[in-house]
Amino acid sequence: MSTMQDYQSSLEDPSSRKFETFSYLPAMDAERIRKQVQYIVSKGWNPAIEHTEPENSFDHYWYMWKLPMFGETDIDTILAEAEACHKAHPDNHVRLVGYDNYAQSKGAEMVIYRGTPV
Repeated sequence: MSTMQDYQSSLEDPSSRKFETFSYLPAMDAERIRKQVQYIVSKGWNPAIEHTEPENSFDHYWYMWKLPMFGETDIDTILAEAEACHKAHPDNHVRLVGYDNYAQSKGAEMVIYRGTPV
């Protein structure tokens, strides 16, 4: 049997907090983020960018960066918006979301930039 790893995460230490599934993997580089955007576009989902302060990431709604990019299929445009959000709010977490029109829910969401914990 394999040994399970315990991920230390606590409310008192914002830098230790885990979010979606990807938080348990090594940080995504630009190529992996691009592949996730490609996946969202290939599913026909609408991409959106959200951000929030690290200390508010669990008990507050995340701020929407502009409106969701309904029908946007250009991967470079989506990545540029994520980068613009990160530059405008360098201390915030930035999350990529893929809205599924058919299921009327989020099909995917992942933190692609981690902010600076307070």
